[in-house]
Amino acid sequence: MENNLWIKKALTLGTVFFLAVLLVKPIGVSTQFSVLSGIFHSALNETVITEDAERESGYRSTNPYYDKSDGKLARSIEHPWNYDFVFVLAIPFGGYLAYLANDKKRRSQMSDVDVTIPSTAKSDIRRYFPSFLGGFILLYGARMADGCTSGHMMSGMMQGSISGYIFAACVFAVAIPSALLVGRMPRRRD
Repeated sequence: MENNLWIKKALTLGTVFFLAVLLVKPIGVSTQFSVLSGIFHSALNETVITEDAERESGYRSTNPYYDKSDGKLARSIEHPWNYDFVFVLAIPFGGYLAYLANDKKRRSQMSDVDVTIPSTAKSDIRRYFPSFLGGFILLYGARMADGCTSGHMMSGMMQGSISGYIFAACVFAVAIPSALLVGRMPRRRD
């Protein structure tokens, strides 16, 4: 039964993505990081985004990145509480809830066994920093290319985009050997 759990989770994720595409729009999140940085930018410089009634979006920006697509990004920066931004904020919250649920389940299964797992802040940084750095580089590259990693792979594949399949193949072609390599590295004890 436990071996089939991944199938249930995959079907749940696929259903959620299908419903999102059907009812709202394809899922993509990296643009919202640009919106978040734009919120900070406009808080520091109030003149970076201005209203412009002549444009379809209703906004103009002195920053060319915010102004492209007729100021749609500038509008999102001025009015961030939309489906996309709330979705991005919900990702870490949902991940944390899943972590808590899994942690409670794991603890209840291990209640009979006396196991102490040494953990120090130093070892946690060594463990999580490479993943954070890799994710940051991937996201930074996606934004430089004016794309979105999750939207391109997950939503793109759902829509039958050839480039989505190519991107997914490249991600897995790099991720699988990297995971195998990292898994074989000897771990230092602190």
